[in-house]
Amino acid sequence: MTILVTGAAGYIGSHTCVELLNTGYDIVVIDNFSNSKPESLKRVKEITGKEFKVYTVNLLNRKKLEKIFEENRIEAVIHFAGLKAVGESTKIPIKYYHNNITGTLNLCEVMSKYKVKKMVFSSSATVYGIPKTVPISEDFPLNVTNPYGRTKLMIEDIMRDIYKSDNDWSIALLRYFNPIGAHWSARIGEDPNGVPNNLMPYITQIAVGKLKELKIFGDDYPTTDGTGIRDYIHVVDLALGHLKALEKVLSTMGVDAYNLGTGRGYTVLEMVRAFEKASGKKIPYTVVNRRPGDVAICFADPSKAKQDLGWVASRGIEEMCLDSWRWQSNNPDGYEDSSKVIATL
Repeated sequence: MTILVTGAAGYIGSHTCVELLNTGYDIVVIDNFSNSKPESLKRVKEITGKEFKVYTVNLLNRKKLEKIFEENRIEAVIHFAGLKAVGESTKIPIKYYHNNITGTLNLCEVMSKYKVKKMVFSSSATVYGIPKTVPISEDFPLNVTNPYGRTKLMIEDIMRDIYKSDNDWSIALLRYFNPIGAHWSARIGEDPNGVPNNLMPYITQIAVGKLKELKIFGDDYPTTDGTGIRDYIHVVDLALGHLKALEKVLSTMGVDAYNLGTGRGYTVLEMVRAFEKASGKKIPYTVVNRRPGDVAICFADPSKAKQDLGWVASRGIEEMCLDSWRWQSNNPDGYEDSSKVIATL
C-alpha cells in the first residue's frame, strides 16, 4: 500500500515516514524544501534501510502534482506541507493564505480526479485560539488569533465541506500540541531555519553554544512557578498518532478531528530543569514581560484519540529531553553537519 506524504522532509513528516516504512507501508514523498532539507530524507532511508521516491514539487504546481498521481498508485495522503511560523504569518499573511490554502485545494482536486479520497491532515491546536479552560477537547470553540492558525482552521472547514459534497471521502484532522524530542538514533530531529520559535530547540541550541540565553516570557502566571504551562509530546508518539489516524481513514468514511497531546502540562521552568538534568548542561535564562496573547495554561484532552484511534502518548518528559539533546549534541548545526559521527550520551 502506497501513501503519499507531503512536506515529508520536515520535522514531523520525517519521523512519520520512518514509522510508516517500519510498519510496512510504501511511501512516495513530496517536498519543496522551503523550510526543510533533503538530508533528512536521506537519513530516513538510512534509518529504515528502505528506498522511496522523492519529488521536489510545490503543491502550487498543479501539473507536476498530477504527474505524481499518474506515476504512482497512491491509496491515501498524509498532508504536512505548509508554511508554519505564527509570527511570520502576521507579517506576510497573503503568502500564508496562498501557499497553505491554494496548495491544499490543488492537492484535493488532484486527489479527487484520481479517486484518492483518504487523507490525514496536519492541523494544529492553534485552531482553539485562547481557550477559557483546560484540558482542551475537540468540541471547544474554534477561534484563531493569527493567519497561520486561520489557514489551518479554513482547511479544516474545507475538508468538512468536501466530505459533505462527497461521502466517499475519509479525513482525519490532527490537532497537535507541542512536539519535541527526536528519533532515538539522533539521525533526524528538529532543525529550524534561523532562530528557533519554539522552546525546546531554543534550549538545545543554548546547550551547544549557538545561543546565549533563554528569555522566559512572564513569571507571574497562576501556575506553580509562575511560568506558562504547555502540553509537550514526543515527536515519535506524534508520528505514531498519524499511523493510527491512517488506519482509521483507510477503514471508514467521514471527517473528524483529534487532539494529539499527552493530557499533561509542564511549566517553562520545569522543562528547563528537566533538560538540564538530561543533558548535564546549565541553561541561563532571564524573565521578560509576557507576550500578548499567551495563555497561562494549555494542555490537551486526548481521550477521543484514545477511544477512536487506539492511540496514547507513551514517552515521558525525560525521554523527550534526552532525545532532543542527543539529536542536537550530535548535530550542532542540524542537517548542515551531515558528516558528524554519532556519539553516545
